[in-house]
Amino acid sequence: MGGFFGVASKENCIFDLFFGTDYHSHLGTRRAGMALYDEEDGFNRAIHNIENTPFRTKFDKDINHMHGALGIGCISDYEPQPLIIRSHHGTYAITTVGRINNKDDIVTEIFQHGKGHFLEMSGGDINATELVAAIINQRDNLIEGIQYAQELIDGSMTILLMTPKGIYAARDRMGRTPVTIGKKEEAYCVSFESFAYLNLGYVPERELGPGEVVIVTPEGIKTLAAPGKDMKICTFLWIYYGYPSSSYEGVSVEEMRYRCGAMLAKRDDVKPDIVAGVPDSGTAHAIGYANESGIPFSRPFIKYTPTWPRSFMPTIQSKRDLIAKMKLLPVHDLIMDRSLLLIDDSIVRGTQLRETTEFLYQSGAKEVHIRPACPPLLFGCKYLNFSRSTSEMELIARRVIKELEGDNKYPNLSVYADPNSTEYGQMLEKIRERLNFTTLRYHRLDDMIASVGIDKCKLCTYCWDGKR
Repeated sequence: MGGFFGVASKENCIFDLFFGTDYHSHLGTRRAGMALYDEEDGFNRAIHNIENTPFRTKFDKDINHMHGALGIGCISDYEPQPLIIRSHHGTYAITTVGRINNKDDIVTEIFQHGKGHFLEMSGGDINATELVAAIINQRDNLIEGIQYAQELIDGSMTILLMTPKGIYAARDRMGRTPVTIGKKEEAYCVSFESFAYLNLGYVPERELGPGEVVIVTPEGIKTLAAPGKDMKICTFLWIYYGYPSSSYEGVSVEEMRYRCGAMLAKRDDVKPDIVAGVPDSGTAHAIGYANESGIPFSRPFIKYTPTWPRSFMPTIQSKRDLIAKMKLLPVHDLIMDRSLLLIDDSIVRGTQLRETTEFLYQSGAKEVHIRPACPPLLFGCKYLNFSRSTSEMELIARRVIKELEGDNKYPNLSVYADPNSTEYGQMLEKIRERLNFTTLRYHRLDDMIASVGIDKCKLCTYCWDGKR
C-alpha cells in the first residue's frame, strides 16, 4: 500500500515530518523517504531501506542535518521515493500511493511523443512515481499535469508534489485512498492517516474529496480542482489496513470493527468457550463479537513485538509463513481443552491461518471455529497494491472454485459470492476441510457494508463481488 505525510510551515518542519511519516509505518515495508525544501539550501532528501529496521532507527541521524519549512515523507511498499524531479515546471519533489495497471501503454505513449527515458529498478520494473512525474511533465502546468495523470492512469493514484511555493495534494480520482488536512498555528499538514498529526499539535481541518487537488502552504489550503461526485473508497481500509485510531469519511476504524464483530455474532449459532482475534487486526472484531454474544474475550496467543514490531512481513511467501508462526506465542492455560472461536481480518491464501489453527490444536485446543471479518476474496485488487498475490489463483477461494468446477474455465463467480447459494456453501465446506477448521463462516457483504455505515455506491467492494 504505502502512506505519506506533508508539512507546510513558517518554521523548520523536520520534527513534524519525521514523526508524521513514522506514524504511517504500518502501511509499508520496503522503502521510506523524506524530502524538504529550504529557501537558502533548496531541496534535500533521504531514502532508506526499512525492511529490517524501523523508520525511526534509519532516519534518526537525518533529522539532525535536514531542514526546511516545506516537507513530504512517505512509507513505500516497493518504490524508492520521494523523487526530486527537474523539469520545465522547475524542480519539485513527488511521492505517490496507488497502482498503475496500464504502465507499459503509458511508457510507449511517452516514448512516441519524445525521446524520454526511465531508470529501471531491480527486476527491470519502472518506478511508478517516476512514471507519474513523466506524465505530469507532458502538460504545460502542474495542475493540468496532475489531472492528466489521474485521467490517464488505469488504477488509482494519489499524489503529493512539493515545489518552493507549497505542496500540491491530489486525491485519486475515485477517492480509493484518503487524504486529510490538519492545521495548527503557522502550519498545515497533509496526511494519509487522520491520526498521524494529532500528537503533533494539529487539529483536523478537512478531508479531500475524490479527485480534488489543493495546494497547501503555511497560510492555508486552496482548492485548485474541485472534487468529483463519485467515490469508491477501499472498504479493506476499515477491515484491515487502517490503524485502529484512524477515521475515513468520518467513520472510525475501531468502531467499525466492533460493529463488524457484533454482526458476525448475530448470525452465529456456535457456543465456544472463548472468542479471540488474530493479533492485531482481528482483535477489535473479536471484541465486538464477544460484547454482542456474551462469550468471554480472551487472548490465547500473544504477538511477540519487541523484535517483530512491524505489521507487514517479507515478500517471499515461505518466509512470511515462518515469521507469522514465530510471532505468535501460545498461552497454554487459555487453550488446553477449550473450544475457541477465532476472528481474522480475512483469508487470502489461507496458509498462515492454517498454520495458526494447527498451532492451536498442537497446544491443546479442542475446537477452532474461524470467522473472517470479510467475505471470501474472489478477485485480485485492480486499484491498490494491498495483496502480495501475483495471480487470482493464489486466493484460496479461487483455488477451491477451480477444484469444484473441474474443466470449466469460466465459472460463474457471482454465485460463489452469494451467501445464500448452494455453490457458496460448497466452497466454504471445501475451504474448511482444506484448512482444518472445526467450522467456518465468513462475514456477509451486506453486513460488512452495514458495519461501515456508508452507502455501497461509495465503497469499493471489487475484491469480494467483482463489481467496479
